[in-house]
Amino acid sequence: MATNGKPKKGRIGAVKSRSQFKAPNGNWTKRNSKTGRFMNQKASGSGSFKGVTKRK
Repeated sequence: MATNGKPKKGRIGAVKSRSQFKAPNGNWTKRNSKTGRFMNQKASGSGSFKGVTKRK
């Protein structure tokens, strides 16, 4: 599990058991690595999810 670092330093490590990839429609999609289910999708205007491992 990712932990919070010192104030204003940010997260230490990636969130485990989750990954993200860029869907064909251009949005970032977050999925649970254990079950393979899609969890969330971000709008194309914003960046990727914070602290989640990126997959190609």
